[in-house]
Amino acid sequence: MKQPVNPFIVSGRVIPEYFCDRREESQSLIRTVTNGNNLVLISPRRMGKTGLIRYCFDTPALAENYHTFFIDILQTTNLKEFTYLLGREIFNTLLPRNRKMLQAFTSALKSLTGKFGFDAMSGTPTFNIQLGDIATPEYTLEEIFDYLSASEVPCIVAIDEFQQIANYSEKNIEALLRTHIQRTVGTTFIFAGSERHILQRMFADAGRPFYNSASMMHLGPIAPELYRQFVVDLFHSRGKEVDGPEVDRVYALFEGHTYYMQKTFNNAFGNTAEGDRCSAQTIDTAVEDMLASFDPVYRTILSGISAPQKELLYAIAREGRARGLTSAAFIKRNALQSASSVQAATKKLMERDLITTDDGTYRVTDCLMAIWLKRIYG
Repeated sequence: MKQPVNPFIVSGRVIPEYFCDRREESQSLIRTVTNGNNLVLISPRRMGKTGLIRYCFDTPALAENYHTFFIDILQTTNLKEFTYLLGREIFNTLLPRNRKMLQAFTSALKSLTGKFGFDAMSGTPTFNIQLGDIATPEYTLEEIFDYLSASEVPCIVAIDEFQQIANYSEKNIEALLRTHIQRTVGTTFIFAGSERHILQRMFADAGRPFYNSASMMHLGPIAPELYRQFVVDLFHSRGKEVDGPEVDRVYALFEGHTYYMQKTFNNAFGNTAEGDRCSAQTIDTAVEDMLASFDPVYRTILSGISAPQKELLYAIAREGRARGLTSAAFIKRNALQSASSVQAATKKLMERDLITTDDGTYRVTDCLMAIWLKRIYG
């Protein structure tokens, strides 16, 4: 495979030599799905769950024995969009692999007969279906699951940000998907997501359709000593150097969130000449550049929430880890309005995934946004 110019890859697939550790996690994930068990993979945003899934999909154990499909449904709002993404992913994955299976798939989607195009040169179908072509998504989805059951090759389907189905406009989506998944033969599913409290309720509440239907796996930060060595070695392998304590400083700043660390060192590596040592100033500039690039995004987010929600968000960002949000001490310390106002704001911020909680401790979900808020409003 062609070697990247910059070894700190922040988008697309990551080849093994540029993938940091996750040996235990990848072995556990592969073992779970190859034994026919569905898996719930929970991690904070930017911690590397998508990269882990794609890395596992590229290993010989899965790539040579399974058809693997990955969809991210964070931006979807209804069953039609979900069905469209899943159908398109299966089509695009099969297209370069097996013409016979591709034709079997298009034939299985009877509700879309006549909607597929055909390439005049190769005679193969083309996925020129529009979202509006899916008139009855529940029937099209059933056809997709029927195809998965009939596939000659076992399949693994990964659905990222799976908690999003809880916000769909239709009712009983969990029950509908659970029914299809239960009936599907030869296919295992990975339900990945970042909103831990929603996913845990989905899969651990005895009254919910997905109760006890999958193994649970929590993805935390890579161990700091492993990430330090990873960064130092990558710099050294390309004729550059970086000090271990500088790597540790970035790790602490972003609390081990893989994406932001990789983004920082991608920038710092690119701005360090061959034969030179990466300076603290180069790293600080990389962080400032990243904050500047996200500034318009964060300002747009703030423009869409109420004043009490903003004030609570600022307070949580200032404290880093906040407890007792409705206590008199917290309200007085942060000049907030009242316990009832804080309670209402907390609910809204949680719904928008701007804050998250763990054992009664609240923090800003996006660690880069937390840094930005402290800089601007701290």
